[in-house]
Amino acid sequence: MENFFKVKGAEKMENFFKIRAEKQSHIIDAAFRVFGRQGYRKASLADIAQEAGITKGMITYYFGSKKNLYLYLVDICRTHLEKAVDDGISPDNKGFFEKVKSTMDIQVSAIKEHPAFVSFAASLFCEADPEVAGGIEELLSSEYEKITRKLMTNVDAAQFKPGVDSQLVSRFTLWACEGFVNELYETALKGCIDDNVTAFYNCLDMMKAAFCNE
Repeated sequence: MENFFKVKGAEKMENFFKIRAEKQSHIIDAAFRVFGRQGYRKASLADIAQEAGITKGMITYYFGSKKNLYLYLVDICRTHLEKAVDDGISPDNKGFFEKVKSTMDIQVSAIKEHPAFVSFAASLFCEADPEVAGGIEELLSSEYEKITRKLMTNVDAAQFKPGVDSQLVSRFTLWACEGFVNELYETALKGCIDDNVTAFYNCLDMMKAAFCNE
């Protein structure tokens, strides 16, 4: 758990990182839940403190402001996406849909362990508050561009059927993955995540059959 919260800029929150890893995780999970439910503007430090079972003053002591806490959570998302890309997409794997499945395996594992994280990550796509929109846009544009680039690296173009635009297939697949991850948050809370994973992977197999040579 400790490594999960070691992200860029952590040195600015020395007081937070002096407490036990379990307590760090508890506070961060509470913030994920509150921001995920209410969005940036409606959520308050008092809401997060109540969710975490601590005082508002402690939240301020650890993070300084709501904006600092929110952007810290955004940075956690960035770190998670980097891990999914770097660990899940092997440059030696030339199969496009096999790379997608490897990446989604890591995402599914994180959802099972941290469903509140997924709630927050999903909310980023509709968060428009100008105070934090810049940080979110930077995260989404840079990381998803990186994912697209790595998915297409070393992919054997001969695997696709004649006339298939591989770049367009890549974009369409990423859109489908985004929707799938958003839906998984709800199914994770209901304990039926594995059924949805199986169904989505079956869809990927259908797409592979439609777009790729045997």
